[in-house]
Amino acid sequence: MTAWMLAVLETLLFVCLAPLLAGWIRRVKCHMQNRAAPSLLQPYRDLVKLFRKDAVLAEHASWIFRSTPYIVFGATILTAAMVPLVAVELSTYVIADVIVLVGFLALARFFTALAGMDIGTAFGGMGSSREMMIGALAEPVLLMTVFTLAMTASTTNLSGAVQYTLSSGLVLRPSFVFAALGLMMVAVAETGRVPVDNPATHLELTMVHEAMILEYSGRHLALIEWAGKIKLMIYFVLIANIFFPWGIATELTANNLLVGAIAIAGKLALLGVVLVTWETVMAKMRLFRVPQFLGFAFLLSLLGMLTHVVLETGG
Repeated sequence: MTAWMLAVLETLLFVCLAPLLAGWIRRVKCHMQNRAAPSLLQPYRDLVKLFRKDAVLAEHASWIFRSTPYIVFGATILTAAMVPLVAVELSTYVIADVIVLVGFLALARFFTALAGMDIGTAFGGMGSSREMMIGALAEPVLLMTVFTLAMTASTTNLSGAVQYTLSSGLVLRPSFVFAALGLMMVAVAETGRVPVDNPATHLELTMVHEAMILEYSGRHLALIEWAGKIKLMIYFVLIANIFFPWGIATELTANNLLVGAIAIAGKLALLGVVLVTWETVMAKMRLFRVPQFLGFAFLLSLLGMLTHVVLETGG
């Protein structure tokens, strides 16, 4: 019973703290660019403001457009429930398979693209086509990273992979270095960050994700924006706890859980600084250069798998 309660609590932490992570990234970015920084709680205020507004629907909107925000939010929460945040060996981690995680993320992308085309606007169709192109290139990189992890840990279960890394101790694996770099590049593309996309712009020639949700308002827009923040936190936690799992609780005691919470908070804050530094020194690339960006990410993940076969298994 305690394990189930902790699993539910971890999922609630994902849902409740994702806007705080977004606020931290925005604040660090403002400081780095010598601009006035908003409060860390500003994303919460934005979500509350959107929930208070009425949702305006297009005249010819179908059930797909109406239900997509709830499907996307629900699929993102299910994904978060499978990712170890503070502790491992919780009840929900029996089904914490990385391939299932990729499937839930693909489900959210699929319905978002359908909703973008449902109204029939030019922006929606343009954003949907761009999103599916990026997704078709990003998913093989993510799966290749998963297979590298699975070959090393002999499992596709996230909790088992984290425990394998912990039990191995501090070991420099070249395969994990390449896989981590590939996963970081995929995280940038999948969450719509610079240089692939810019979440702060509404220019029709550059926007991808924003073009698909341009017709949403009120609570529907709040759910989609909230799901996007949770998705960013999911990728951060995957990078932190798969490749740098030290500090995560392996026993469900108060001290271990406290240490695990402090450790993941520090790692997320550090990854936020790394992301802001990356976005500050990089410029938004042209859309037709995105395949080269993700192709290089695929090459890194492929090198990770080949490095594992050659160096770590003696194949």
